[in-house]
Amino acid sequence: MKTVVVVGASLGGLRSAQALRRQGFEGRLILVGEESERPYDRPPLSKEVLAGKWDAERTPLIRSDDDEPEGVDWELGRRATALDADARRVRLDDGRELGFDGLVIATGARPRTLPGLEGRPGVHVLRTLEDCLALRSALDASPRVAVIGAGFIGAEVAATCRGRGLDVAMVEALPVPLERALGATMGELVAQVHRDHGVELRTGVGVSEVLGGARVEGLRLADGSEVPAEVVVVGIGVAPNTDWLLGSGVEVGNGVVCDARCRTSVPGIVAVGDVAEWHNPLFDERMRLEHWTNATEQADAATAVLLHGDEAPAYAPVPFFWSDQYDRKIQFGGRAHPDDETVVVDGSIEERRFVMLYGRGNRLRGVLGWNRPRLVMKYRGMIREGVPFSEARSPA
Repeated sequence: MKTVVVVGASLGGLRSAQALRRQGFEGRLILVGEESERPYDRPPLSKEVLAGKWDAERTPLIRSDDDEPEGVDWELGRRATALDADARRVRLDDGRELGFDGLVIATGARPRTLPGLEGRPGVHVLRTLEDCLALRSALDASPRVAVIGAGFIGAEVAATCRGRGLDVAMVEALPVPLERALGATMGELVAQVHRDHGVELRTGVGVSEVLGGARVEGLRLADGSEVPAEVVVVGIGVAPNTDWLLGSGVEVGNGVVCDARCRTSVPGIVAVGDVAEWHNPLFDERMRLEHWTNATEQADAATAVLLHGDEAPAYAPVPFFWSDQYDRKIQFGGRAHPDDETVVVDGSIEERRFVMLYGRGNRLRGVLGWNRPRLVMKYRGMIREGVPFSEARSPA
């Protein structure tokens, strides 16, 4: 290959460019990014930056010459609009086309919104640095805040707003926060933590409309009740950015469909990060992960496949994510299922400082830790090694 184009200049795209150079690719390397900013770290946006503890200057992912991938042609502020896989060309929003021999799709995801709320004053999403700074500026006026959605972004925004001393209500259509990720019992524990910190938590109910005219005044919920607010944050998940691939021949499902080596349906094209849906042979499941760790690890795996083909190993990670809420660091490794057997092997749920294991068919499948980072990493390694659940469940 003489030219590789990486479409997407966030974490997955940057790590792909770095990995290509680290693995010996010496050809032309083009990195296309829709945002005008150089790559920056997203996890602090819902925490330190939104809280006002960090300035934007602390978020760049390229902090030294060692981080800078050598000889990259940056195309920032440019969006990919189409892909001609046969001609091996990517079309940009300014009409130019970039030819390639190899292509890394790292276009990430965009926040889901509620109908009719796009661009409405007082209604925010949180995905980009621009989103974060706009929301932070709105919070400086000490408004009442309503958060729609109690997933990771919604829960972290609610916690940060409470840390700023603001009145916060969080509305979730499911019975408990984070139910899909952690299960009902652990979701209820998250709910208790937020209530203990003064969040008005409304679960099991959806949102009918945003109240007010030119200025937001609150929410009307599906049960007819109202939640007053001057700022509304919508955190109801994300959708993978695949529209530009329509008609390209690249198969799209819940993201860009890949095999176990992150290869798409078109030879010479791989996908990484939030946009990639691939088969994980370790769990024998198709996955699309929206986590920082996955974007980093998958970039290494996918670029190795791009350069070395079948000589590169399949991508078979133990998924890992974390969430900081108040004084709790919640970490999870593996996969959880409602039918899993669970056991606490360290600490106690009552003191909110524990490690819980998830198992099925005598297989250790997941580990959840609250303020137990060292042990979570230990059990994540055991999941990777295939340690039986009966062996792993012995007290830590």
